[in-house]
Order: sequence, then C-alpha cells, then structure tokens
Amino acid sequence: MIRCNVLRTPVLLGLGASFVAFALSASAPEPACVLVFSKAVGFRHGSIEVGVAAVEALGSANGFEVVATEDAVAFTEENLSGFDAVVFLSTTGDVLDDAQQVELERFIQAGGGFVGVHAASDTEFDWPWYGRLVGAYFQSHPRIQAARLQVVDRTHPATEHLGDTWERTDEWYDLRSISPDIDVLITLDESSYEGATTGNPHPIAWSHEVDGGRAFYTGLGHTAESYAEPDFLAHLLGGIEYAIGASAR
Repeated sequence: MIRCNVLRTPVLLGLGASFVAFALSASAPEPACVLVFSKAVGFRHGSIEVGVAAVEALGSANGFEVVATEDAVAFTEENLSGFDAVVFLSTTGDVLDDAQQVELERFIQAGGGFVGVHAASDTEFDWPWYGRLVGAYFQSHPRIQAARLQVVDRTHPATEHLGDTWERTDEWYDLRSISPDIDVLITLDESSYEGATTGNPHPIAWSHEVDGGRAFYTGLGHTAESYAEPDFLAHLLGGIEYAIGASAR
C-alpha cells in the first residue's frame, strides 16, 4: 500500500499518562501529505532522483510528509485518500491507465492539489482532461542555456520571494495547447536566449483552479543543479504549498 495516511495512524499503548499523550497527539493537526510521482515512459530525466530528494527535504523542513513512487498502482481511491497533493516530477509519456486516470480526476474534483514539474507537460498527450490540469503541453526545446524570466505575479507563494526578473540556466520548453484559464506567474523573455518558438508572452510557470482542485506548473527543473538553487527551491515549495492549500489564493 502506498498511502501517506498510514503514517498518520496513532497507536494507543496504554492508559493514564500515555492516554493523555495519545489524546493530545490525536487532537493535533495532521501534517499535509504529498505524493511525488516520477514515472517516465519516454525520456527519463537524470535529475529525477535529486528532485525527489529535494521535495523530501522541503517536506522535512516545512512540515509536510512526502511519499515518492514510480509505481502507478498508487492511483487508487484508497491510496489517494491519504494525500493532499500529487507532484508529477518530470513524468513522461502515458503513465496512467484508464482506471488510474479516473482516480486522479476524482482526487482533483474532491479538492486535491496537483504540481507539475518540467516534463509533467510532456505527459499524457492523449488525455484532454490532463491537458487542462497541467495547463499546456510540451512542444520542443533548444539547448540548455541562460535566459531571463519576467515575474508577472509576485503575490503567489511560488513567486513572492523573487524580484521582477530572474536570470538562470535551464532547459526552456516551447509549449502548445496552452490553456486560456491559467494564471501566469512567470514568462520567458524569448529575446534573452536562442531557439524559442512559442512566441511572446511565453508562460513558463502558472497556477489555476481545475474542477474544484488547485494546480501549479513550472517548466523549470530540468537540470540537477536546479535542485540546489535556493530561489528555485523556494519557487517549488510555494507551488506545493499552493497545491496542498496551505497558501491557497
């Protein structure tokens, strides 16, 4: 079983003082639980392992629990009931079967959160609902290079630590099928790097509400070095907090 709520179950060992301790722990707020899913059917990113470790470290430092898996068996009603948000960390290809797709839809419709990182937009091209959830699909990318980002919304937990511009090196996705319903947080300045084809404005990070749930996507995070950058980690943390509802807008 892959369920974060297994970690939440208290055990009553006795009466008296131990019962008081149990009662206090049972009444305390439960920590949020996040499922990190990194199954790759297509290209597998070499940064997945460091990315998973980074999310686990963010959870330890910020009070939420993390369960990581590449096994789609996690996508059942019983398992997902133990989580507040699901992170698709550089997934690629068709990662869920039809029944598992239904369970993810139900999870979001019940108020769950979704975080897509980088190649999450290179996933499930034949599932229109997922296209709405992630907010856009991957089209292509030029070589890894430095670029200038424009932060267009600094009120969101994923961007409030940033200035108006942000310069960094990564693999910059060109996108297609961009949803008109996304709330864009960051755009790419296509004049600052070579090979862009999306056209300005070029969204690269956004959030939005979908069918009763919350979704956040960032195109950043291809390189392993990303997961050691304080600004990127704060960006990712803010997206996770938005998705789990800790900073819902």
